[in-house]
Amino acid sequence: MSQVQGAHLVGSINFDDAETTLRVAAEQLGDRLRRIPDGEVGERFHWILFQADVLGQAAGIERVGDTPIPLRMLDIRPVRLAEGVDAASIELPPLGYAAAARESWEVFERLQRDGVIAEHTRFQVSLPTPLAVVASLVAAPDRAAFEPVYEAALARELDEILATIPHDKLAIQWDAALEFAIIEGVTGHAGAFEWFDDVWAGTTERLARQLDRVPAGVEAGVHLCYGDVAEKHFVEPADTEQLTRFANRVLELTARPLTWLHLPVPIERDDAAYFAPLARLQLPVESELYLGLVHREDGAEGAERRIAAAQAHVSRDFGVATECGFGRAPEGTTVPLFEAHRRVALAW
Repeated sequence: MSQVQGAHLVGSINFDDAETTLRVAAEQLGDRLRRIPDGEVGERFHWILFQADVLGQAAGIERVGDTPIPLRMLDIRPVRLAEGVDAASIELPPLGYAAAARESWEVFERLQRDGVIAEHTRFQVSLPTPLAVVASLVAAPDRAAFEPVYEAALARELDEILATIPHDKLAIQWDAALEFAIIEGVTGHAGAFEWFDDVWAGTTERLARQLDRVPAGVEAGVHLCYGDVAEKHFVEPADTEQLTRFANRVLELTARPLTWLHLPVPIERDDAAYFAPLARLQLPVESELYLGLVHREDGAEGAERRIAAAQAHVSRDFGVATECGFGRAPEGTTVPLFEAHRRVALAW
C-alpha cells in the first residue's frame, strides 16, 4: 500500500505577515515540508485580484465602470484598453510578484541562517498563469490582444525572481485555476474564452510554456485548482478524470521535469470513484504528488477517510495538502490545519 509522506502548502496562509507564516510552518511542519511559501500576505491576500489595481496604473488602460468595487484595500473592477489603443503599445508597471518575493526571501534567508527553517527547505513562490489574470480581470473584447502583453510582463517578474533568489533555494509553483473553468464550461465570464479554438490545447500548451520558463536548477510545481471563493469550488469535479487528463497533457508538452503536482479533493469525496482516474496519471516516480484532502471542517479524521479511498487507486506514495490556499479561512484555523497535516503524513 502507498505511504502518505510529506505535506505541501499551496500558497496563501491566514497570517498577517511572511515571518509569522514561515516561522509557524517551520515549527509545525518542518520535517514534512520540502518548501515553504510566504503566505501571500498583504495585497496578495485574495490571489490575483490585486492585479486589477496594478494594470489600471498603465497608460492606455481604463477601469470598467465608474464606481470602485472595494475588497479591503483593493478596487477589483476589471480593466480594458482605452479607445484606439493598440495593446502592443502598453507598458505595464511592475506587477508586484518579484518585489514581494524579494522581500519575503530576505526573511526566509535570515530564518534559515538562524536555524528556524531547515537547511534543505526551499522558498516557494506561487505565481498565477497569465491566462488566469487575463480571463478574470480584462474585458472580454480585449483579452486575446492583451494576453501576450501580460504574459511578457509576468515573465519579467519571473526573471527578476530568478536573478534575486539562489536557484538551489527556489521553488516556483504555477497556479492553474481558470484553466478548469474553461474546461468545465463555466459561464461566469461571458465571452471569457472566445479566443480558444481548442480548450485542451489552449490551456495545456500555455501552462507548459510557463513551466519551461523555469530553469532546471529551480524546482517547478503545478497547483491544479477548481476555485476557492468563500471556500467553494466554481464547480465540483465529478472525479479526477479532467485533472488527470490535464496533467498528462502538460507532462507530455513540457520540456522540463515537474517537481510536484497538487490537485484538489472535495470534502465529501471519500469514495473510490473520485480517485479511480488517477490510476492513469503518468507522473514520473521522481515527481511528488500531493492530494488536497485535508479540510479544516473535519481535520485529520476526515483526511484519513479520504486517504484510504485514494490508496485504492494511487499505487505510489503521495503527500497531503489542503485543496487550495487557506489565507481566507476563518481566523484561528491555521494551526489546527497544520496539526491535521502532521497527524496524517509521515516525515520526509
